[in-house]
Amino acid sequence: MYALNELNKEARMGMFGTETSKREIRRIDLSHFSSRKADIADQLWSAAVDVGFFQVRNHGIDLAKVRAAFAAAEAFFALPEQVKRQYPLVKADNAGWESKAQVRPSTGTADQKESYQITRPHMAQLWPTEEELPGFKQTMLEFEAQCWQLGMNLLSCFADKLGFDSDFFTTAHNPEQASYQSTLRLLHYYAIDPAFKDKLDLWRAGAHTDFDCLTLLFQQQGQGGLQVCPGKEMDAHEWTSITPDDDVITCNIGDMLMRWSDDQLPSNFHRVKNPLPHEYQGPRYSIAFFCQANRDVMIEGPDQKYPPISAADYLYQRVNANFKAY
Repeated sequence: MYALNELNKEARMGMFGTETSKREIRRIDLSHFSSRKADIADQLWSAAVDVGFFQVRNHGIDLAKVRAAFAAAEAFFALPEQVKRQYPLVKADNAGWESKAQVRPSTGTADQKESYQITRPHMAQLWPTEEELPGFKQTMLEFEAQCWQLGMNLLSCFADKLGFDSDFFTTAHNPEQASYQSTLRLLHYYAIDPAFKDKLDLWRAGAHTDFDCLTLLFQQQGQGGLQVCPGKEMDAHEWTSITPDDDVITCNIGDMLMRWSDDQLPSNFHRVKNPLPHEYQGPRYSIAFFCQANRDVMIEGPDQKYPPISAADYLYQRVNANFKAY
């Protein structure tokens, strides 16, 4: 029922709405994390409760590693389609390549993008070969591990604020187990066809909430379009743009953590709009890491507002509602 309610909300979020700058997307400094953790946790909690989105800097992932991951992602998407089709999305495992297969309940139309999803335990038949893409697998596995560590640091702050043990979410996202289902997703939004540059009813990514606990999103300067609509603005359809920057990571709370927090932490709607005619019309690349609890972990908030549900069942409901057969 909880997931159904989320889908019902999402179905109302397809209109263009208006843009506003009244909301601040806070930038939180993670330097000296261990000694400043209590203060950082307070800042994260405040930003998450207010908007559900925030950006982190001095996060510990070297910019050269980020750029190497982007270069590898672009190389993957540049492969011929017949090569990419050898590694198709397996919905049950949330792994593999898809193109225009994600149909948002908010729009009823396919997102104008392709993606490749890396979920460690399910990649045996889904990696491109070394001949097709030298070094790709190693680059992505190393980057995924760095994203996981940062994600666990941030989630440990939310664990502290929720009254859980600090390592509560780290244990729940254990990459050594076969039930691990956190996902690194490479995204390529297609360049705008000149014939459609004036169409505002097409979306690079229609309005949605994320399914996970916490999302880390890497963006490139000059490739904007991401907007958030905090719950307080949902009925008015007021959207705030999030400026991409090479040296920050944009983070947001997902549905899984909203449920785990008994709705204290909101998972808010966001989208990637088509650029306006005077804006950059070329391809847009981003990389997202989704902290998704291991399949066998039970999601239950501190006050037990909702009945327990396994992370596997929760994610299954959301993925099947968003991807057509592929």
